[in-house]
Amino acid sequence: MDESRTLTNSDQELYQSKFDPKTYLDNFYQLSDAPEQKDIRRFVTFVLCQLSQTFSTGKYRGKRLIEVGTGPNIHTLISACEHFEEIVVSDYTDSNRRELEKWIRAEEGCFNWDAHIQFVCDLEGRRTPAVVKETLRQKIKNVLKCDTNLENPFQPVTVEPADCIISSLCLEAACKDQEAYRHSLGAMVGLLRPGGVLVMIGDLNETFYIVGEERFPVLSLSQDFIKKTLCELGLSIQHFILQKDEGTELKSKCNYEAYFYLTYWDVRCSFKKISVIP
Repeated sequence: MDESRTLTNSDQELYQSKFDPKTYLDNFYQLSDAPEQKDIRRFVTFVLCQLSQTFSTGKYRGKRLIEVGTGPNIHTLISACEHFEEIVVSDYTDSNRRELEKWIRAEEGCFNWDAHIQFVCDLEGRRTPAVVKETLRQKIKNVLKCDTNLENPFQPVTVEPADCIISSLCLEAACKDQEAYRHSLGAMVGLLRPGGVLVMIGDLNETFYIVGEERFPVLSLSQDFIKKTLCELGLSIQHFILQKDEGTELKSKCNYEAYFYLTYWDVRCSFKKISVIP
């Protein structure tokens, strides 16, 4: 493989030995009304609301949903889970996959996602939290090791094409330069069947985030670069929604300027809707 498309051994070792999923979840995903958690709640509810808008209509459905680079999270699957027959989750880091398996098995000490599930249930007004948890746990069929720098991210496992792919805060952390990002995004798109939908969530112009005492590098991405890369791959963006940073306490943990949510589902390069949420 081209060396420019591969994480360095030190980067891989940093994630394997130093990434603490519990600290990460406590730092970035607690859904609390406490004033000091305002920025985190703003980010998490933005993501949950956008995912609900995408999936609650039932427009996107099918046999298989794949999440590439799930991390230790399940919140991205809450709105989508009832619309797909099976779900594949994945991550490079062993500790993240163990954290996912703990939640799937409802083991003691797993992260509590009840507030996130309740938020989505209240938003959509259809299902109960108990039903959502049971549905999601039953539909997650595989927890796979994933390296987005490979042509087949799940090598040596081969996964059939998906009707939906979700990826959140993954490629900018996994790729060391723009060429690697283009390559990894192309490999991700290769997992999608014709007519399927891809959902991506990420940060703009971020260079690091901190988990505990560890600082993890991030590939800085501009909105123009993401648009250009998707166009070069022949993709049509249906929605590109930005929420700008308010310049508050999250700056000590990560230095993003905005976060984005985008969807696409066909092969013509034409932007349907671009929104900025103040």
